[in-house]
Amino acid sequence: MPRHQLLDPAAIARLANLQLRARAVVEGFLTGLHQSPYHGFSVEFSQHRPYMPGDALRHLDYKVLARTGRYYIKQYAEETNLKAYLLVDHSGSMGYGSGTLTKLDYATALAAATALLLLRQRDAVGLVTFSQQLTGIMPPSSAMGWLDPLATTLENLEPSGRTEVASALFDSAERVRRRGLVVLISDLLDDPERTLAGMRAVRHVGHELLVFQILDPLELSFAFPRDARFRDLETDRVIPSRPWHIREAYRREMEQFVEDYRNRCREHRIDYRLFTTDTPYEIGLFEFLARRKRMM
Repeated sequence: MPRHQLLDPAAIARLANLQLRARAVVEGFLTGLHQSPYHGFSVEFSQHRPYMPGDALRHLDYKVLARTGRYYIKQYAEETNLKAYLLVDHSGSMGYGSGTLTKLDYATALAAATALLLLRQRDAVGLVTFSQQLTGIMPPSSAMGWLDPLATTLENLEPSGRTEVASALFDSAERVRRRGLVVLISDLLDDPERTLAGMRAVRHVGHELLVFQILDPLELSFAFPRDARFRDLETDRVIPSRPWHIREAYRREMEQFVEDYRNRCREHRIDYRLFTTDTPYEIGLFEFLARRKRMM
């Protein structure tokens, strides 16, 4: 697919294979952008590995370069790659979509692209899926072939159950003790105080936490044109409404909801990014990673 067509969410949706979507986005936009700050070097030399874009030049072996013309990084005995865990919400509310993509479609594509970025830089990636409880755990692996089972699991997710973001975060904090990266992908339509407490628990055990909030544009604008009946995708409760009567009050509440998450995450040194399903996820991911790279 030509690169410019990847700017269209509908075009991405037509790529049925999630692994193909991830590769198209990463190869088209993001290769070489993401830089891991987690690689450490000790004093005992262990082995060489090929230079990768983003590696610190001070660790190049210039003797090997002079002798062979090839770029190699010196690794040391205590060097460890990052272990990352993707936490993907597939509760009932993630099944909503006013356009081509549901929030779950968008979240799984975003998760697959993030996984491929991490695998490309030889980091280990695990996957945790949840709704009202954990529904699946795939342990981290750094093998490139790991993308296929990850993508298959993501493709097979169905929206169901209530949103329990806090429980998933607390469970992850208990299970994953080694310091690493946790990427939460959810609409966060849950009790904010409990959810933020779960985020703090993840930070408390030493993980870096990235929060990708996925919302449909109509969830922000409430721009429904006529009388409507709203069905709660998690409880099946139906609420008749005249959207124009409550639109402004709703927007104020929703803006405050999002802004509170943004501010509270900043307060606890958690990277937060809002994605809407009408915006190509690769653009949002590119901007997010570019900002992180500038801050390193």
